[in-house]
Amino acid sequence: MAESFGADAERYDRARPRYPDALVNRIVAASPGPDVLDVGCGTGIEARQFQSANRKVLGVDPDARMAEFARRSGVEVEVATFEDWDPAGRVFDAVVAGQAWHWVDPVVGAPKAAQVLRPDGLLAVFAHVFEPPSAVADAFAAVYRRVVPDSPFNVQSTRNGVDLYQAMFAKFADGIREVGGFGEPEQWRFDWEQSYTRDEWLDLLPTTGGLTKLPPDKLTQVLEGVGATIDKIGGGFTMPYTTLMVTAARTRAT
Repeated sequence: MAESFGADAERYDRARPRYPDALVNRIVAASPGPDVLDVGCGTGIEARQFQSANRKVLGVDPDARMAEFARRSGVEVEVATFEDWDPAGRVFDAVVAGQAWHWVDPVVGAPKAAQVLRPDGLLAVFAHVFEPPSAVADAFAAVYRRVVPDSPFNVQSTRNGVDLYQAMFAKFADGIREVGGFGEPEQWRFDWEQSYTRDEWLDLLPTTGGLTKLPPDKLTQVLEGVGATIDKIGGGFTMPYTTLMVTAARTRAT
């Protein structure tokens, strides 16, 4: 699944939301220097945001299609999983991962980040949580269950998305603590909103995990069902986003 998002890298880059400027600014302010390693950089969304903040970014991504798009947008990328990537003695002031840390082996990820960080360097992992209006979410769940009844994805969960992600990020923090070599992890939260037209939301949906590998005919059915509901509620909506982040600074050797 981690390597399925490159099926339409152009759509992914166009439709996926950027990260709050406040998040980028806090990472920049907390890092001891300009060198950033972007783990699972994808098409370079967050990498370009850090470049705009005068950071020097190297991306690592397992999907050659995503990496090629990022290169065309001006991001240097090496194709590999983070677990298998060879740092070749290079070290960085920050290791970041946007929408990607859950794909990294938790036994390997934090120790490798510690290995490539300079003293006081920052590990920062972050992800968006979004919850469409109930009418849109319910329409998606209904049509998805009808079109893909044997899917392993649970689209019926009633748990709050933020709660699910907070539990996941608490595990990230625990993993960082267990490794050693880092200070106490901090959890940051950024709340914001973004408006979507019908077409904008239907452009984003195929970039999400449950839809990236659907056959075209089934994908069309899902999008038509969701689109009809958005039409009924006025052709668009404003969606609240929460971006969660866990950070920890590399401690100095004693």
